[in-house]
Amino acid sequence: MATSADDPQLRDAKVDIKFQLSALWVSVTLCYLYCDYFYLYQPGKLQSMLAGQMGLGRTTQGVLLGVSVLLSIPALMVFFSIVLPAKLNRMANVLIGSLFTLIMLVFLFAPGVWLYYKYFAAIEVVLTSTAVWLAWKWPKRQAVGPGGRSDA
Repeated sequence: MATSADDPQLRDAKVDIKFQLSALWVSVTLCYLYCDYFYLYQPGKLQSMLAGQMGLGRTTQGVLLGVSVLLSIPALMVFFSIVLPAKLNRMANVLIGSLFTLIMLVFLFAPGVWLYYKYFAAIEVVLTSTAVWLAWKWPKRQAVGPGGRSDA
């Protein structure tokens, strides 16, 4: 019996590297949103929020701006991964992906972090490190030989 993977009627289209990277950043952003939503269900978190406290201490405009800047980066990478030129795109994905991988590794191995948070941190490490790997292995243009023919 043929499986759908063996079905000659199905075509597996090649997805451009830019769209692959953008999709990874969409997934990272959604994981951040869901994890932050579940964070509100931890006992005492809403009371802390109402009292103007967060994990970083007293909630100030500066702290909220800093966290906003940090968390806007993955959302912006959704757009930048599609529109930036290849060289800058590759560099941005390697650098930003590496930074966010390291940030999430801290949470993954920090003591006292709830299991759901570690779960999301593990997923985010896989997603951001995959973005780094894909960007690092960015496909090269095929050389064009005399007469406009590809050397490949």
